[in-house]
Amino acid sequence: MKTYNYKYNSGQLNNQINFSLFKEEKYILVQVFSGKEKSTFEYIIKEILINIPNAICIGSTTDGEIYENEVTISNTVISISIFENTKLKIAYEKYTDKKESFNCGFNLSKKLITSKTKLLILFTDGTNINAEEFLKGIESYDSKVTICGGMAGDNGQFIKTYISAQNTILAKGAVGVSLNSDTLQIATDYKFDWKAIGLEHTIEEVEGNRIYQIDGMKPVDFYGKYLGSNVSQTEFPLIIQTNSVPIARAVIAKHEDGSLSCGGNLKKGDKVKIGFGDAKSLLKSPIEVLDNLQKINTQTFFIYSCMARRRYMPDLINLQVEPFAKLAPTCGFFTYAEFFHKDEHNQLLNQTLTVVSLSEESIDKKSLKYKKENLSPQEESYSKTIQSLTNLIQQSSLDYDEQSKKLKKQMDYSKNLLKSHKKFLRYTVHEMNTPLSIVMNNIELHEIEFNKSVYLENIEVAVKSIFSLYDDLSYLVKKDQINYFKRKIDLVDYIRSRIDFFAQVADKAKSNFVFKTNQKTMFIYFNETKLQRIIDNNLTNAIKYTYINEDILVTLKEQKDYFSFCISSHSRKIQKPELVFEEYYREETLDNGFGLGLNLVKKICIEEDIPIKLISNEDLTSFTYKFKVDNR
Repeated sequence: MKTYNYKYNSGQLNNQINFSLFKEEKYILVQVFSGKEKSTFEYIIKEILINIPNAICIGSTTDGEIYENEVTISNTVISISIFENTKLKIAYEKYTDKKESFNCGFNLSKKLITSKTKLLILFTDGTNINAEEFLKGIESYDSKVTICGGMAGDNGQFIKTYISAQNTILAKGAVGVSLNSDTLQIATDYKFDWKAIGLEHTIEEVEGNRIYQIDGMKPVDFYGKYLGSNVSQTEFPLIIQTNSVPIARAVIAKHEDGSLSCGGNLKKGDKVKIGFGDAKSLLKSPIEVLDNLQKINTQTFFIYSCMARRRYMPDLINLQVEPFAKLAPTCGFFTYAEFFHKDEHNQLLNQTLTVVSLSEESIDKKSLKYKKENLSPQEESYSKTIQSLTNLIQQSSLDYDEQSKKLKKQMDYSKNLLKSHKKFLRYTVHEMNTPLSIVMNNIELHEIEFNKSVYLENIEVAVKSIFSLYDDLSYLVKKDQINYFKRKIDLVDYIRSRIDFFAQVADKAKSNFVFKTNQKTMFIYFNETKLQRIIDNNLTNAIKYTYINEDILVTLKEQKDYFSFCISSHSRKIQKPELVFEEYYREETLDNGFGLGLNLVKKICIEEDIPIKLISNEDLTSFTYKFKVDNR
């Protein structure tokens, strides 16, 4: 085989290509890679098929063209390959909805693949199709045939791309050529030079290749946060680990709702990192690392490379194609995503250089040797700067990862410690109930048999205080593990019973409860455990802070559709009312308690929609709670 490559910018095509070279040839493949407007694309295809009517012509618009050792922008490269023993077959497939992408691939492969197919060259539109589903469709028809190619570009505008098969030009669809032969040798390889950096992020909302939410943010805002609003997202893809292989997903479209479309699919729950180009790896000659290409005597290289590679290092991108052009005719284009085949599986790649080596020679293998040329002083300086910045990013990332591992270890330790504390507290609360009950029961039995004793009264008051604390702890330990069912409760009767329980405690503190209500019964629909925490914490706090020999007034009134429960007393003015319900807050550091009771009350009131009103001045402090009337 033999390949002739041409670069076209303007003028008459007949004046730039000697078409007489191909008049006697039987198997001719023409590839057109155009960065020009649609009219130029159409003109070139038309002229080629007029001058070489027996040619098989396939084409794509681009984000840059590869012409031998040059990379061009907004030009057209025409590659004409002559085969001796390889038959060519061309086809195209349209679709109307991207949901048809799988069928598009399946139907196209059905038209192209024969028993002698060695390679499929495939181009799809770059802005509409779900290329990953398209490749799955190809694979479902035949998983063994090698593929290459990519998604069309439109110079980074992401508005409309075009592909062609003979005279047919499509904005939505796929085109392909099959190379069918007994003697054609094919070798493919790829080079991926992007690395993940920074935090791991979670894809939270996605549909196919369109992302709607990452870490609680719109994708546009996500990229703006980490890269700024003026940075192109395409050069900084999302990288996901798939079967321990890093796969990049480059942004190919931005939508008005803040969502982004990528070159390939993602799934909800996928863990991704932002990727950046590794300059040291990018600058390394592809020939040195692409071992698969050493397997055949290459007569032609076709290169399909990601647009991000050209845009990331525009001044040095020629270094990626020069080694190939030194060895054999080389052509290709910069795509919006690349197609690759490995281990009977088709892959959609981003940020990748994919290469196809072709040969019809059957002589012994020659090793590919490329002598690296020295960079110019300007290129050398630029290269060193880029490599230094890359090294800084990589080292910073390694340091960050090391710190993250240490932090995770500390967090795991803290979580285990907290888990152990909760387990201990749960066990302690469980074990406290029995001895407390025994103490209370025996006090009552002793009073029945031997009458009251001032010492036992003191013990009983202390035990009731412990019981109140126990009930708080028990609720805190169990509240997330059990359901608290509601029932009809007479609020008048319930508050009176809790006042009776703490009356002895108040008496020992030289205080006295005064209970007033304007109704004999007041029914609410509430959980008794939660109600007890509200009532008991307010009663015990009143006992604790009321001045000696002062009454504690407890009122319960019916007002329209709710019952107002108020507890007030003469006590010290609360200096910071806005903090009194906060966890662990205490007005005076010498006060007894942990500052948990009122915080517990607040949480219950929020859960049950109970309004709270606090008034505190030099004369009076009052807490008021409004319970809804049960009308059932």
